[in-house]
Amino acid sequence: MPDAPMLGSGSNKKVKLDEAAFGARFSGPLVHQSVRAEQAARRRGTASTKTRGMVSGGGAKPWRQKGTGRARAGSSRSPIWTGGGVVFGPQPRSYTFKVNRKEQRTALRSALSLHAERGSIAILDAAGFGAPKTSQAFDLLDDWNQASPTLVVLAAEESNAALSFRNLARVAVLTHESVGVTDLVGAASLLISQPALDALTARAAGSAKSADAEAQAPKAKAPAKKTPAAKVDEVKAAESSATAEPASADVTAESASTDESDTAEEAGS
Repeated sequence: MPDAPMLGSGSNKKVKLDEAAFGARFSGPLVHQSVRAEQAARRRGTASTKTRGMVSGGGAKPWRQKGTGRARAGSSRSPIWTGGGVVFGPQPRSYTFKVNRKEQRTALRSALSLHAERGSIAILDAAGFGAPKTSQAFDLLDDWNQASPTLVVLAAEESNAALSFRNLARVAVLTHESVGVTDLVGAASLLISQPALDALTARAAGSAKSADAEAQAPKAKAPAKKTPAAKVDEVKAAESSATAEPASADVTAESASTDESDTAEEAGS
């Protein structure tokens, strides 16, 4: 089972990491797809150009069609004119595309497992920061002696630790809700607090745990297949019931006509 050292506690304590979230096999295609999706979602998509119909002016023909010796022109806002419209230029749009939830979780497990495999992950004791202190955060990272850039993942209520780390060079501070695969892959080392670790583990291992639960759950038995003889019996029963219904209807009609004739005879007498 993978583990990570605890920093800031003053001891050489090791924290066991969840096998489902930090021991997964690396999936390069899914990581690449998730990184592309996250980066595309960050694009504002506000690039815009004007077509010839959007540019002001150009309603009058610059000169007559013939007799000037110039090339014919119908508008001064033609795309081949200076100050004219743009052909096939960018328009405001959204660049986002969907990545399935299971694929996102698999990519997240791959990024976390990569840090666990390299030994570039550590657990931060955020309770040691009673007040914001950048020098304390610097000394902690210096003693850890890991490559940068470093990603620090904290819970929202751990503000003192966040304020301590945010001014350091090549150090990014994020909450566990806003951490993506792009952030994890782009960081050479990962420092995460215990509450953020629990939340990120639950987020990454959710799909794997549900898959294990489905595998362990008893499967419903499939209905038994009917033999050809049973199918033939069903067809015969259906045909017999269909022929019996018209016969019962005829009997009902005959009885109704007999009752009507008896009523008519009584009335005549």
